[in-house]
Amino acid sequence: MKHTLSALVLAASLTLAGCASFTPLTPGMPVQEVIALKGQPAIQYPDGNTTILEWPAGEWSQYAYMARIGPDGKLISYDNVRTREQFAKIKVNQFNKNDVLRTIGHPTETEYLPLKKQEVWSYRYKEEGMWNSMMHVYFDGSGIVRGMENGQDPLYLRDGFWGPGVGIGIGSGGRIGGGIGVGIGF
Repeated sequence: MKHTLSALVLAASLTLAGCASFTPLTPGMPVQEVIALKGQPAIQYPDGNTTILEWPAGEWSQYAYMARIGPDGKLISYDNVRTREQFAKIKVNQFNKNDVLRTIGHPTETEYLPLKKQEVWSYRYKEEGMWNSMMHVYFDGSGIVRGMENGQDPLYLRDGFWGPGVGIGIGSGGRIGGGIGVGIGF
């Protein structure tokens, strides 16, 4: 019992120590302090004379936080960039891939559509803080944004009317030993 209680006390103190990452960041804070509070950024982008640091967060990276660091090494801003307002800043037919990276960060998924000859960057996010959504940004062969669309995140779609795992299969056998089968699974 004493061992279990000690382990719980240790776990609780480690959890409380981890709460330091919830300390709010304030403009003017040195970059070393930002990194000490938030950990090493996953990605770093140069942006003129400033630097952007990115931390993806949440289930499936539905959130991404970016800190803009000035040339003096001090924090200018720190924001969640997976929001409808931030996506609205992307200008179709004007922004390129670097503009998109500096605006909403690194995509959750990428895909190439050979028939359309477009690359798609997809971003999971919580629309209005509650809806599991996905934003798709389409680029042409020269890396210019040619379109955007959003919708429900397919990871959270239900498997139809009957619920998950329902399927109906019909098949027939080959030339030797033939046969027909019908299966329904739940």
